[in-house]
Amino acid sequence: MWHVVSRVAPRVALSVLFAGVFLTMLAHLARAQPLSLQSQRYVVDPGPPPAAPVRAAPAHVNMGGGFLEFLFGDEFDPPRPLPGGAYAAATPVGQDYARAPIDPKFLPQSVAYGGTEAPGTIVIDTPQHFLYLVESGGTARRYGIGVGRPGFTWAGVKTISAKREWPDWRPPTEMLQRRPDLPTFMAGGPENPLGARAMYLGSSLYRIHGSNEPWTIGTAVSSGCIRMRNEDVIDLYGRVKVGTKVVVI
Repeated sequence: MWHVVSRVAPRVALSVLFAGVFLTMLAHLARAQPLSLQSQRYVVDPGPPPAAPVRAAPAHVNMGGGFLEFLFGDEFDPPRPLPGGAYAAATPVGQDYARAPIDPKFLPQSVAYGGTEAPGTIVIDTPQHFLYLVESGGTARRYGIGVGRPGFTWAGVKTISAKREWPDWRPPTEMLQRRPDLPTFMAGGPENPLGARAMYLGSSLYRIHGSNEPWTIGTAVSSGCIRMRNEDVIDLYGRVKVGTKVVVI
């Protein structure tokens, strides 16, 4: 009898041990969270939104915008010499120019003149953007002007060879070769780039002319011509005659 008990007791003890382990596992499983078939989701703080991209404007020479920009496009070719020492207008760079009020110093005014030119002479000070009509008594009538941009400035002595009111515009042949889309003729009027008046300088293509873009006065914007406000060029036009000496410095 004792022999039988000694053989059965280890098996009973082992069974009780396994049963205890099994019951313990069941108890842990009962307290555990149910399994989910969905993948775990993480909430990530996106942080501040990215800054909007900044578009840098290309470095261009400013041409004053408006009608001239429409005519000549958004790039320009190097100037090419023409007969008489002039240059055909190059295609200006397309960039809007701020429509800021004109600086009062560029409005017509009487100033002291200590130069040697005789009364009735026009003196153009290119670096300072001023045109002087020399008067008697050591004074001059001064106007603000727009001058040639870098590469298109010039100096010399000319005479007014012709005067035109609301002049027509005929692009030179070389310009038409570069830009066949330009008109071969444009009648004078408010939209014409030569403005209300034009005074032609000798046999060159240079002119003193008006402009419907007064915000460009005081800047270097042209292809060598001298531009003025329309009201100022009308005033100057009435004070000078064909044959007037023009000194450009």
